[in-house]
Amino acid sequence: MKKVSIMLLLAVSTLSFQACNDKKQESADSVENADSTNEAKEEAGTGQGDDTNEFAVKAANGGMLEVELGRLAQEKAASQDVKDFGAMMVKDHSKANEEFKSIAATHNITLPSTLGTEEQEHVNEMAKLSGAEFDKKYVSMMVNDHKKDIDLFKKAADDDDTNPAVKEFARKTLPTLQAHMDRINAIDKAMQ
Repeated sequence: MKKVSIMLLLAVSTLSFQACNDKKQESADSVENADSTNEAKEEAGTGQGDDTNEFAVKAANGGMLEVELGRLAQEKAASQDVKDFGAMMVKDHSKANEEFKSIAATHNITLPSTLGTEEQEHVNEMAKLSGAEFDKKYVSMMVNDHKKDIDLFKKAADDDDTNPAVKEFARKTLPTLQAHMDRINAIDKAMQ
């Protein structure tokens, strides 16, 4: 009986220590937490593969960034073209974000609930700017971000290891991203 009690105490202690240790590993970064959760689901055989998870977290984080920066552009930009582009970002990326949340929920993919730390720093930095200074930085950031987004979405759309529903979302979203790229390139050229 004493041996059983000691074993039970040891098991409870081990589980308590593990639970405390798991809490310490949680990050304040929503992107890191989503990555960790998806990795655990994959290891348990209940989630998606690496390619799908990586795309999902990056796409969701990038989509949230586009919305936040678009809101700032509407408020802080000097150029009406930049304000209008910001409004387009809010509208298009909010719609895509909602659609992707539904796909992720259906396929057991955890998405970040808030911007990653690095992306939030970009928003905070941009919030300090206004007028022509904001316009220049925002346009430059949007050109770079959309190049990366198009590459990310093309890769997912062409990747046979990506979940079919996620792959279809990437394929379907590409023309919108390309239209954004064309528009921001035109704005960039007009500003020079």
